Amino acid sequence: MLLWEYVWPLLCRWTPKPFNRWRLFILRLNGCKITGTPFVHQRARIDHPWNLSLCHLASIGERAHLYCLAEVIVEYGAIVAQEVYLCTGTHDFNNPVRPLQTAPIRIGSDSFIGARSFVLPGITIGEGAVIGACSVVTRSVDSSMYVAGNPAKILRPKKFT
Repeated sequence: MLLWEYVWPLLCRWTPKPFNRWRLFILRLNGCKITGTPFVHQRARIDHPWNLSLCHLASIGERAHLYCLAEVIVEYGAIVAQEVYLCTGTHDFNNPVRPLQTAPIRIGSDSFIGARSFVLPGITIGEGAVIGACSVVTRSVDSSMYVAGNPAKILRPKKFT
């Protein structure tokens, strides 16, 4: 973990956008599971990359923070916009010791998480779902739904033409 704290800033953060393959190479070397060619912005922050899975055409935006204490899966074509926080860790506040609790996050295919949204541990974002900017996602989101707010609430199902 200590090594990773130096690897990303020294080898990736300074790279221009076209150096995506280099960043993916560094992520793979550090245990990230990658299929196809996703995009990871050079200023994204990824903690514990060995718990991250990125699928083809997935996109991680500028200053997005993926706190991967548990598994985080970003499926085919999913977009995690700028400054989104995916958090897989919390604490048990009913216990006076407040032990760490972790739960995985899954971002479904072709879904979109708007800028500055926060996704809590154990959440699944369904295929094709859209999360509005600045939303706090406290419950899993069904496929093809628009949700937004704090806490995020269903706005309407996605309409296909």
